[in-house]
Order: sequence, then structure tokens, then C-alpha cells
Amino acid sequence: MYKLILPLLCVISSPCFAQTTNLTDTALLQPVEISAVKALDKAPTAKTNMAKKEIALWNTGRDLPFLFNQTPSVTINSDAGNGIGYSNMRIRGSDASRINVTLNGIPFNDAESQGTFFVDMPDIASSASQIQIQRGVGTSANGTGAFGGSININTNEPVLEKGLELNNAAGSYHSFKNTLILHSGLFKKYFTADLRLSHIKSDGYIERASSRLQSAFLSLAYNSPKNSFRFNFISGKEKTYQAWNGIEESLLKTNRRYNSSGTELQPDPYQNETDNYLQQHFQLFFNHRFSAFWKANITGFLIHGKGYYEQYKADKKFSAYGLPDYINGADTLYTTDLVRQLWLHNYYFGNIFSLHYEKMGRQVIIGGGWNQYYGRHFGKITWTKLPVTIPQNFKWYNNKAGKNEISSFIKWTEPITTHWQIFTDVQMRKVDYQIEGFRDNPLINQIHHYVFINPKAGITYSKGKSKTYFSYAHGSKEPNRDDFEAGVNETPKPEYLHDFELGTEYKNQNINLGVNAYLMLYNNQLVLTGKINDVGAYTRTNIRHSYRSGLEITASAKLLNWVTVHGNISFSRNKIKNFTEYIDDYDTNIQEKKFYRQTDISFSPNIISSATIECEPAKNWLIALTGKFMSRQYLDNTSNKNRSLNPYYTQDVNLSYQVTKKPFKELTVFVQLYNLFSKLYEANGYSYSYIYNSTLNTSNYYFPMAPINFMTGINIKL
Repeated sequence: MYKLILPLLCVISSPCFAQTTNLTDTALLQPVEISAVKALDKAPTAKTNMAKKEIALWNTGRDLPFLFNQTPSVTINSDAGNGIGYSNMRIRGSDASRINVTLNGIPFNDAESQGTFFVDMPDIASSASQIQIQRGVGTSANGTGAFGGSININTNEPVLEKGLELNNAAGSYHSFKNTLILHSGLFKKYFTADLRLSHIKSDGYIERASSRLQSAFLSLAYNSPKNSFRFNFISGKEKTYQAWNGIEESLLKTNRRYNSSGTELQPDPYQNETDNYLQQHFQLFFNHRFSAFWKANITGFLIHGKGYYEQYKADKKFSAYGLPDYINGADTLYTTDLVRQLWLHNYYFGNIFSLHYEKMGRQVIIGGGWNQYYGRHFGKITWTKLPVTIPQNFKWYNNKAGKNEISSFIKWTEPITTHWQIFTDVQMRKVDYQIEGFRDNPLINQIHHYVFINPKAGITYSKGKSKTYFSYAHGSKEPNRDDFEAGVNETPKPEYLHDFELGTEYKNQNINLGVNAYLMLYNNQLVLTGKINDVGAYTRTNIRHSYRSGLEITASAKLLNWVTVHGNISFSRNKIKNFTEYIDDYDTNIQEKKFYRQTDISFSPNIISSATIECEPAKNWLIALTGKFMSRQYLDNTSNKNRSLNPYYTQDVNLSYQVTKKPFKELTVFVQLYNLFSKLYEANGYSYSYIYNSTLNTSNYYFPMAPINFMTGINIKL
């Protein structure tokens, strides 16, 4: 892939690319596809905007969720323990499957799991010009329904100046990041070209939790006063050693870095117990301005993904893999050691569109799109212990899935007086989902059809430097792929949400204050209860009533010319009403039930807070101190303290020195220290309880985070 892209370095650096001319109206360059899903400043929505400078401050190769760590109501975790590899985030306690993510307005969530795997898009932050995080249902976007929040990533802002960037960093656990960025600037009056190549590697804090990540970004654009075309190619390739099992609670004090993955091979772990995936994005945008008031966008996209994870499995029955027992004369073997690969190969393609009208404060946006997903899930056996052999190209399961979605929305913003503005937004989603079997249940074939109507409305009062808003939004979404493995008799229902938001903000040159209160009422929220369904699997169950309520406070102030502080704190209650826990009883081979009138929703801390102090003690120097506090989180929905993550506080430091003298546009040297006080904490986990010998037993598994660690590097702009 890189052999095809690298020759563009020579083309972009040729003399014709040195010609720069300003367009007569640079406002026409703003990407229409982004404004269709982005909440404007006066929108009645709880949101945080991250500009390119803020993104760059902490972008040292860690996964994208770690850049959001200082934003309100966000929690993050990492399988490898140091933020490179598989990482996850939650907003207001809602996991990734309930967070809508768009990349230049294009849906990014996986169509089946509805989750987001940022490891498949390494170092996308180096190409992002702005990221907006909305909390709650937010405004309508393309793709899966937003329950906890939405993230809009923008890489399409034009770069009009020619430039070359070399960003290099190294740190703990043999971590390295190397990024090359090349901007052509404006040439031939209308054209721009941008290229990025990135390589990130780390051995991880957890044993063998290594990551080898490569990515490429190429963007070619034509911009005229009325029309613009842009083509993006984004590629990500990852190979990560599996670390998703966590460690038993008993090992936290003796061997926090233990990794059970690969240990079915003895005496030494299997060295290729890895996850391997290649994802490629092809995006084509066309924007047209009809007049001073009307503009439109249409976008086509294709996402291709292919990969597998490999495992060594010991003493496995032939029958579990659809193979006959091995007969060798008078001896019969019923089990064998083997290496298996679980594959996913998919295509996700479609288009989005939007039509914009704006005049005298009135804004109308009509948008939507269509997308189609085709996925194949299959398993290969690549090795068996001698003398056993298997047929060539043998697959012990081969399941297919297809998903089609059509959506549309209309957003209307109307000023009714000098200070009052109303906002209405209605979205329609039609989803058709077909599943042809699961790995453990190949005979479950299901077809589901959903139609969701999601209305939203709000009002904003703004005067001078302050604004106050109130909004209501309805959200709905279909279950995930794993939920449908429940079988025909226990088909999960869609989830619904009523989200109420009330907030006020004040901004001036030196102070920014905000308070937002929310109430999120769920109907049929899907949660884990421990119940075994009619095909013997643990899947999520619809809970009739649950809610989240909270208060989010944000503040920033410039105390002195060289000292700025930022902070936020969230207080919340996250409850399930009338919850029934199911516990396996190995003595009776049935499940015991335990009823709770009201419990806490798992992974939903009551307090989340963060604070940053930025100091410039001398010219060109910057010291940033950031802290994060997290209150207790429960591993399940029983509010049992013995099944929880302990509260923790962490402190990070960023020290940088910047030179802006020739021959450099900028030269920045930095050192970042994470978890300065070496707090031994766990940011994620899971729990399993069962009854044996008339005794209730609980097994907790945790994902430990690294003690003090660092990244240091040098960024050069020419």
C-alpha cells in the first residue's frame, strides 16, 4: 500500500505545488457534509468542541478515546494498559455501541456490533481538524442511533499552505510513533493534496499485549467558489496480541501484568495469539453552492474490512469443530490441540446527502442517506497436533449477515425574536437486518425489520455573552448482533430513550462557565442479567424501566497572562428499577433468581471530574497538569461493592518547548508523563457469580492500567 502512495511525495513536492492563491471566498471551502451533523454554537445540546491545537497537545500515539479523557462525563480504558491497541470509552456510562461516531459525516460504527474500533483507524487524530463530542441523544446524524452521545470527526477542512510535518515519539514499554504529513497547499488556483503516513508500535503494559499499527491518509480536493470535490483514502492495519481476558482478582497484588491469552500452549505461551485486521475507507464528496443561501452535498463511501484473530486451543473435541474422531488402528482420538482463526470479511457502502438553506438566522437542513452491509463470519483451522490432519481450506462455520439502512432527517433552526431561537429535528431510520447463523448456533436464521422515528426539539435564549437552553430528544436503536443469538423465542426488543437537557453557558474573553442538567429515561434498555437464553448463551435482556440523571459543570478561566485553568465535574444517578439477577446453580443445574427493587447501572460512576492547569512560565515553554477522578463503578447491575472498580485519581504532565525560528515553522520538543503518582488502578472488568456446594462464589476479572509511564518526542513543521 505504501509503495503506491510514497511516489505521491515526489509529485506533491514538485514546483507546481508551490503556487498558492487565495480563493475569493474561503468560506465556500467549509465542508458541507460536516455541518449537516454538527451542532452549532447556539444549538440546545450539551457538547464539547476540540480544535486542532488541542488535539495535537496530547496526540502522542495513544488511541483516540484517550484524547477525550478531559471532556465531561467520559471514562476510558485500555486492554493493553497503556492506551495503545484496543481501547474503549463511555459517555455518561453508555458504552461504544450507544455512541454514534461519524467520520466526515459518514457512519463509522460497526453495522452489526454497533461498536467502534478505533484501533482500525490508527492516528486519525493527526489528520483531524476538529472533533465534536455531543452528550445525550444530540442532533440527528448518520448511522446507528445515539444513546449516550455522538462523536463527529472532521478531516476535510482545507489546508491552504504548503507544509511538511515530521512527528516522532518514543516511550515506555518500547512504544514508538512516527508520522509523516505533507500538505501541498493551494496550487493551480483550485487544488489541494494532503498525505499522512503513520506507524505506531508498543509492547504494552500487560504481558505480550503488543501492538503494531500502520495507517495512511490521502486526500485530494478541488475547490472553486461554487463547487468542491474531495476524495479521501484512509487505511488502517493492526496486529495486536490479545489482552481481552483481563486478570483474576487474586493476581492484582502479585502479578498485575499477567496475560492468560496464549497460555493453553505449555510451557511457553503461544506467540501468535493475535488480532489482525485491515480496514480501508474510500470517500468521495461533492459540494455545490447554488446561491448565497442554498448549498448541498452528496457523498459516496465504501468501507472494506478483512481480518481474523488467531488462538491456540488445547485438548478440543473433534465434534465441536464438525470433524470425525481420529481413528488410528485400534486407537481412537477424541480430542486434539489446534490453532484456529476466526475471520470477518465485510463491505459497508452507501451514500449520504444534505441540502442547506440559511438566511437571516434561519437554517434548514434536509439530510439522510442509504447504506448496505455485507458480512461473512467464518472459522479456519490452520494447524492440528500430529498425527491429525484436516481437509484443505476447511471451515467449521461459515455464517453470513446483511444489513440495509435508509435514513432521513430535517433540522430547522428559527429565530423568533432577537434573543430567542427554536430548534426542531426529526429523523427517520428504516433498518432491515438478516442473520444466517452464529458460530455456536449455526441454525439460527433471523430477519428483522425496524422503523424508528426520532423527534427532537429545543429552545435557546441568548443575550450578550450568555445563553440558556432546554431540549427534548427521542432516541431508538436496534439490538446488536450478539443479542439476536437469544433465539426465536427470546428475540430482543429495540431500545428507546427520552432525553431532557437543560443548560446555561457564559463566555467572555477570560471566563467560560457552563452547567447542564439531564434526565435520560430508558424503555427496554438491554443489559446483562446473567440469564441463559433458550440456546444456552448469556446475552443481554430488555429491562423495562431505567434512567440516568445528572449535572455537568464545566469551567475555564485565564487567571494570569501565563496561567489558564480548565475543569469539569459530573454528578449522576444511574438506576435500574425492578432488576432480576440470574445465578447459575451447579448443584441443581438451574438458575437461581435474586430480585432488586433498584440498583445502579454497571460502569456508571456517580462522580467524574477532571482539571487542567496550563502554565507558560517562560517564552516558548508550556507546562500542562491534568488530573482525573473517577468514583466507584460496578461490574454488574447488582450494586455489590465486592463486584466493582475502586475509585481512583490519576495525574498527567505535559512539558513542551517550541521554537518558531527558521528553517522551521515550528519545532516542538515534549515530554509527557502519565499516571505521575503510579496509582495502581483498574479501569474496566467483568464479574461472574455461581453457586457450588451451596455456596455463592464470585469471580472478578480486571484490566489493570499502567503505573507511571512516559512518551517523549519531537515534532517538526517545515
